[in-house]
Amino acid sequence: MSRYGRYGGETKVYVGNLGTGAGKGELERAFSYYGPLRTVWIARNPPGFAFVEFEDPRDAEDAVRGLDGKVICGSRVRVELSTGMPRRSRFDRPPARRPFDPNDR
Repeated sequence: MSRYGRYGGETKVYVGNLGTGAGKGELERAFSYYGPLRTVWIARNPPGFAFVEFEDPRDAEDAVRGLDGKVICGSRVRVELSTGMPRRSRFDRPPARRPFDPNDR
């Protein structure tokens, strides 16, 4: 099924700054307050983040507004709509330019 709900908005939410002891049940309790969930996935290697997918994009937006900066699983978390784009690694960046040297002429 698509990451986008019936209304065309993003249904997947990124949860960052999670503690290493974060549990699926705790996240489900916190996020299901805003609407029915499709999935909850917690990263284990490296730990510290999760993705929560809602059935309706409006619920995902409500969860972002309601939970960003709140304490969940013992940590103050960052909650934002997932962009679907992987983060750039340091290897994806263009090479750094050398500083100007007048002797290079």
